[in-house]
Amino acid sequence: QVQLVESGGGLVQTGGSLRLSCLASGIIIRLDSMAWYRLHPGNVRELIAEITINGTTNYADSAKGRFTISRDDAKNIVYLQMNGLRPEDTDVYYCNALGVTEHNLAFDYWGQGTQVTVSS
Repeated sequence: QVQLVESGGGLVQTGGSLRLSCLASGIIIRLDSMAWYRLHPGNVRELIAEITINGTTNYADSAKGRFTISRDDAKNIVYLQMNGLRPEDTDVYYCNALGVTEHNLAFDYWGQGTQVTVSS
C-alpha cells in the first residue's frame, strides 16, 4: 500500500508564497506521475499541476507563471511552489500519485489534502 502525506498549506496574504509538499511512502516500484488538484463542489477535480517520471510538467492556465511543480525522486516527494497567491487560490489542495507497487500492480492514490487560504 502507498500513502501520501501533504504539508505546507497555511494562511498568507495576497501576493505571498507557499510551498506544498507531498511525501509518498510504502512499496513503490515506480512513480509515473505526481500531481496537485483542487476539489470543486460536486466532486469535480481540477488539475493544478502535474509532473511525470521523465520530468514533463503540465499546468492549469491559472497556475502558469505563478506555480512550479518539482519532484525529488530519491525521496519520493513532489513540491508545489506557489508564488503570487490570490484569494481565488484559496482551497484544499490534494496530492495524487500514479505508479506501480509490489506484484507489479498499478496504483492511484490521493492524499488527505492541505488547506491554502489567501487573504485579501
